Amino acid sequence: MTGALSVLPAPLAAAAVPTGFTDTAVISGLVSPTNAVFAPGGRVFVSEKSGLVKTFDSLADSTATVTADLRAQTQDYWDRGLLGMALDPQFPTRPYLYVLYTYDALPGGTAPQWGDTCPSPPGGTEDGCLVTGRLSRLTIGADGVATGGEQVLLTDWCQQFPSHSIGTVAFGPDGALYVGGGDGASFNYADWGQRGNPCADPPGAAGTNLAPPDARGGALRSQSVRRPAGEPVVLNGAISRINPDTGAPMPGNPFASSPNANARRIIAYGFRNQFRFAFRPGTNELWAGDVGWNTWEEIDRIPNATDNVAENFGWPCYEGAAKQSGYDGANLNLCESLYGTGQTAPYYTYNHTASVVANDGCPTGGSSISGIAFETTSNYPAAYDGALFFSDSSRGCIWAMRRGANGQPDPATTTPLVTGANTPVQLLIGPGGDLYYVALGSGELRRISYPPNQPPTARATATPSSGAAPLTAQFNGSTSSDPEGGALTYAWDLDGDGAYDDATIVNPTYTYVAQGVVNVGLRVTDPVGQSATTSVPVTVGNPPSNAPVVTIDNPTASTPWSVGETIPFAGRAADAQDGPLPPSAFTWQLTLQHCTSSTNCHAHNVQSWTGVSSGSFTAPDHEYPSYLDLTLTATDSDGHSTSKTVRLNPRTVVLTFQSSPSGARLVVNGTEQAAPFTRTVIVGSNNTISAPSPQNLVLGLRFRWTSWSDGGAPTHNITAPAAATTYRANFQLSLGVARS
Repeated sequence: MTGALSVLPAPLAAAAVPTGFTDTAVISGLVSPTNAVFAPGGRVFVSEKSGLVKTFDSLADSTATVTADLRAQTQDYWDRGLLGMALDPQFPTRPYLYVLYTYDALPGGTAPQWGDTCPSPPGGTEDGCLVTGRLSRLTIGADGVATGGEQVLLTDWCQQFPSHSIGTVAFGPDGALYVGGGDGASFNYADWGQRGNPCADPPGAAGTNLAPPDARGGALRSQSVRRPAGEPVVLNGAISRINPDTGAPMPGNPFASSPNANARRIIAYGFRNQFRFAFRPGTNELWAGDVGWNTWEEIDRIPNATDNVAENFGWPCYEGAAKQSGYDGANLNLCESLYGTGQTAPYYTYNHTASVVANDGCPTGGSSISGIAFETTSNYPAAYDGALFFSDSSRGCIWAMRRGANGQPDPATTTPLVTGANTPVQLLIGPGGDLYYVALGSGELRRISYPPNQPPTARATATPSSGAAPLTAQFNGSTSSDPEGGALTYAWDLDGDGAYDDATIVNPTYTYVAQGVVNVGLRVTDPVGQSATTSVPVTVGNPPSNAPVVTIDNPTASTPWSVGETIPFAGRAADAQDGPLPPSAFTWQLTLQHCTSSTNCHAHNVQSWTGVSSGSFTAPDHEYPSYLDLTLTATDSDGHSTSKTVRLNPRTVVLTFQSSPSGARLVVNGTEQAAPFTRTVIVGSNNTISAPSPQNLVLGLRFRWTSWSDGGAPTHNITAPAAATTYRANFQLSLGVARS
C-alpha cells in the first residue's frame, strides 16, 4: 500500500473489543492527529498532521494549549506531515520535545517551497514535488508552550513522491534517540530514479533518468549504505541512532568507522516505510512495522539496537521474505548482489489478501501496518502479559500477539483486540498501563481498558418521536443494562438544555409546545457510580432545517479523469437563516479511494482547500482500481455543517501483455505473471514493465529477451495510452544452452 495514513472511507460503527474490555475516547475534536506522548504529572502532548503541537493539562482537559505551530515549514500533503514526536525521558528536568516532520523545502533549501499542495507540473505523482524531512528539538516551558524556536538536529530524507515520508522518533533504553524515515519513492511502479532523479542519486546527476542495472535511486535509497565508497549515503529507508543533543551518530554504531556521517548514524536499513517502531520493555530489541507494497506487511525485529551489527531487511529487493519481482526483474546490481547474501528475514508477515487471524472481523486487501507497542503494567488478563500490539490503519484493526514459551511474541497466539478502529496511526502505553491509540480518521486519542466494573449501556426510545405541537412523548429507558446486573438509576434531559434534571424514573412523559427538534438525553448510572449516556431526537411540528444545503456545481459525477488532467471545481451553499453562505464557510477535501474490491476501499486525503468557492486540482497517478471523492463542507453562522461528496471515476484502458514464445514471465508494476495477460490501468498512469531474462520456455529450453514491441529496454516505463494497446516481449533461443 502507499502509506500508513490511509483513512477509512466512511463513518464507522463503534469499535468492537473482547468481552471485558472498553474502548473510549479520552481526547476528541483533534484534526488529523498523528502522535500522542504522556508527560509526568499528567500532561498530554498531541501532534496534528498539519504541523500543530497541542498540550492538554490532563486527559480530563478539553481545552488545548498550542505548544508549537510548525505549519509554515511542514508540508501537509497526501501522507506527508508532522508524523513523529517524542518526549525526553527526563522531562521536565530536560524540557525537550522532539518532532519529526516533512520539511517543505528542496534539499539545501528553505521553507515554504510548495505549501500544502503540489502544482502540475511537476505533479504530486508524476514528477513529484521534491521535499525533505527534518528532526528538531523544542524546549517546552512550564506552561506547555515551546520557547526559543527549533533546534534542528537533522535535515535529510529526500522525497520525490508524496508517501513513505518520515515516521517515528523514539528514545531507546540506552538514552539514544532513534529516528526513521521511508524511501520517498513511487508507490505506483518500481522506482529506481527513472523519473528525473531529482534527489541526485548515483550514478547520475539531478535531471538524469537512471536506468538498470546501475541505477541506485528511487526505492534503492533504502540500500544507500551499500553504495560504492564515496557515494552519498542517505537516511531514507533506515533507522538511525543519534545523540539527542546534537543529532550526531552515537558511538558503537555498525558503520562507526565510515567517513560518511549518515552511514555512521544507521543501525538498520532496507525498509520501505517503517512508519512505527518501539522497544520491547526490558530489552534492547527494536521492533518495526514496515508498510508493504503489493503483497506483504512486515514486523521486523532488531535483536540489539545498541550493538555494532547492521540489519538489512531487504527492501526494495525483497518484500516480505520473497524477492520483489518488480526490482528483481530489472536485474539491478544493488539487488543482484544482495540476493547472493540474503536479507534479514522479517519476524512476521501477513498477506494483503489474507486475514491476520481467521474470522477476525477485519477487511482484507488494503493493508498498512501503522502501530507497534508492548504491554507492560496493565491490569489486562494474564494472557496479555508482555504482548505485542500492532495496528493496521487500512484495515482499522489492532491485534495482540501474545508471548510464547520462549518469552517472545508468538504469531500463533495472535488475536484481535480492536476491530472497526478509525485509522489507528499510533499505539502507545499510557496512564494505568493501558494501551492507547491515535485515531487519525475520527480525530481522537482512545484508551483500551479492562475495568473491574464494566460501565452500563444506555438506551432510550420516544413514542411518538415526531408530530404536531403540542406533542406528548412517552420515553422509555428500560432496555438500558449493566454488565454486572446492578440496578440502574436514571436521569433525563427532556427539554434538551444539556442538564439531566427533568426526571428520574425509567419511563417519563413530556409535552412539547414549541416547534423544533429537541435532543432528549438519558444518563444511566450503575451501583458503583459508572455512567453512560444516549440521546433520542424528538421533532415537534415541521421546523425548517438548520443545516446548510450544499451544491457542487462542478465537477459532476459523470466527469471522468486521466492522470495529470486539470479538474476545475465550484460549489455553493445556503440555509434558511443565513441565506447564501460566503466562501469563508467552505472547506473542500480531495480524497483518493484505493480499492481492492468493489466494497473494500481505503482513503488517502490528497489535498484540502479552505475559504474558497472554486478552484482546481490535478488528477493524481495511482494504481487501479481507485477513484476520487471531492467533498464540500459548508458551516453556517450557528455552527451547523452539511457535506456533499461527488465521486469521480477515472478513464481506464486495458493493456495486454504477450510474449513470443508464449508463457514468458513478465512483470508489471512489481507483480509477475505468465503471458498472455491483461491489466486495467488509469489512462495517463506511469507503469513499469519488465521482461526477466533468461527464462526457460519451450520444452524447458533457455530463451533470452531480444526486444519489446514498443522498442523499450528490458525494463522501462510506459505511460498508459487512451486506447487499448498490446505490449509483446520477444525472446530468442539461446543456442548451445541445454535445458535445466
